[in-house]
Amino acid sequence: MPVEEKIDIDVFKVVFRAMAHSDNLEIMANHLTQLLVAALEIKGCTIFALNPESEELEVLASFGLSMSYVHKGPILRDKSIAETSSGKPTVIRDVHKSDRLQYPEDAKKEGIGAIVSVPINFYGKVIGALRLYHHETWDISEKDVDSLFVLAESIGLAMTYTRVLKALKIIRYTIDDIRGGWMLDQE
Repeated sequence: MPVEEKIDIDVFKVVFRAMAHSDNLEIMANHLTQLLVAALEIKGCTIFALNPESEELEVLASFGLSMSYVHKGPILRDKSIAETSSGKPTVIRDVHKSDRLQYPEDAKKEGIGAIVSVPINFYGKVIGALRLYHHETWDISEKDVDSLFVLAESIGLAMTYTRVLKALKIIRYTIDDIRGGWMLDQE
């Protein structure tokens, strides 16, 4: 029996509209996690940003998971579904039969049955991860994994865009402040 595909053009439309209509990274990420949980009918979703100094995946946004699970401890890039850090999407169809989790007991206690972890890339460099959590084992289709990979790349673009936009706004406000102060000095 073929695996049901859940990601269609309607999911892409909703997700891309959410990204296109936000210049605030945290708000955008929160909307995306909520949209993906609802559209895919899964337990939860987390978007992580990679801290290049500590090599930890830091939670940017999460939906559907308990606070104790989200804050269970540091998510180390090379210990928590390490394949993702090398740029490969990873499907753990059954967390009870996997040795790839950093916190397997916490996942079981949370009621997580399966995890899909997709790297968020920008210019070929992993800058984060998109993780989807299902409450039962999950036979996700290869097409849906490919679609999630495209979504994650788009999230990488949006993350970078919003960071650059924020930096440009700070520069603009700084220049405006300097100009205002300079004009006062001229009077």
